[in-house]
Amino acid sequence: MRAERASRTISSKLPDYPWDKLTAYAAKARQHPGGIVDLSVGTPVDPTPQVVQDALKGASDSSGYPTTIGTPAVRQAAIDWLERCHGVTGLGLDGVLPVVGSKELIGSMAFHLGVGAGDLVVYPELAYPTYEVGAVLAGARAVASDSLTALGPERPKIMWLNSPSNPSGRVLPVEHLRKVVDWCRERGTVLISDECYIECSWEGEQPLSILHPSVCGDSHDGLLIVHSLSKRSNLAGYRCAFVAGDESLVGELLAVRKNLGLMVPGPIQAAMAAALSDDAHAREQHARYAARRTRLREALIHAGFAIDHSEASLYLWSTRGEDCWATVDWLAERGILAAPGEFYGVAGREHVRIAFTATDERVDAAVERLTVG
Repeated sequence: MRAERASRTISSKLPDYPWDKLTAYAAKARQHPGGIVDLSVGTPVDPTPQVVQDALKGASDSSGYPTTIGTPAVRQAAIDWLERCHGVTGLGLDGVLPVVGSKELIGSMAFHLGVGAGDLVVYPELAYPTYEVGAVLAGARAVASDSLTALGPERPKIMWLNSPSNPSGRVLPVEHLRKVVDWCRERGTVLISDECYIECSWEGEQPLSILHPSVCGDSHDGLLIVHSLSKRSNLAGYRCAFVAGDESLVGELLAVRKNLGLMVPGPIQAAMAAALSDDAHAREQHARYAARRTRLREALIHAGFAIDHSEASLYLWSTRGEDCWATVDWLAERGILAAPGEFYGVAGREHVRIAFTATDERVDAAVERLTVG
């Protein structure tokens, strides 16, 4: 009984789980003669690369406990990938920690870094809801703000960046990243950059990690980055991600996670290392998504939508200049399910987030419905 009451108390502090609000619209979309085209969630649908499957099978005899810190092989693979593909230098093995999916990490990060009552956590005005959830679970105050000036003299314990952005696909320029890094360092604020969509870039400036020398100089002090293999390598079902950066902060996370027994299964670490070491499959997947994006973007514009930002990520941040729920309903009448922008903050009230991660057949079905009427 006491445990049940405690559970209710914790859950009552959290925002309502947003996806429950889409149930009626999903039911409406399913009534379409051609079936539902679910573009509300960016879940991969293409096969997991064979090189990854082979690595998983090869490591399947795994009788002992894995270590929380992860194998040297998986940590080195992450270091090599960041340097090879994103120009990040100066990382050592102690600056990388594999984790069971980026959402679990983001939701627990504030608490694991000692943030608590009276502390401030800042996250973007348009944002993945888990940044706020993590702050609330830690007992901290959560503020959505894109303006450093608006924060005045406050010294947040943690500031979150997300570039490329979920949901808008916006890429922050190097000058802005550098300004935020300097601002956080001056105040002793830990800056954490969610870079899970860094390889999902389509036009404009190439996304940069905050650990790139042009952003942070020759030091990673006060900085952490979060990366996931779900999008790049179709590994959402494997639940593998990693955090990297300031070795002292990674060490703090490691110390807490060891006590909690949070560890990535050994076979998954082997698969993760294989995925990070192979760029060919990532290029192939990027080409698939680019083709789907082009078709869907043209169809949405034909149907009267405006597409804002969306230069990166796996979504088209779309608007008809009306309340987002009216747009969700309009799309549901055509058998298409989208995520209302309100899920990501009040700044998204006139947008919907439309994923292009569905199969070619489902994307083509959506294109036909948008262009025919």
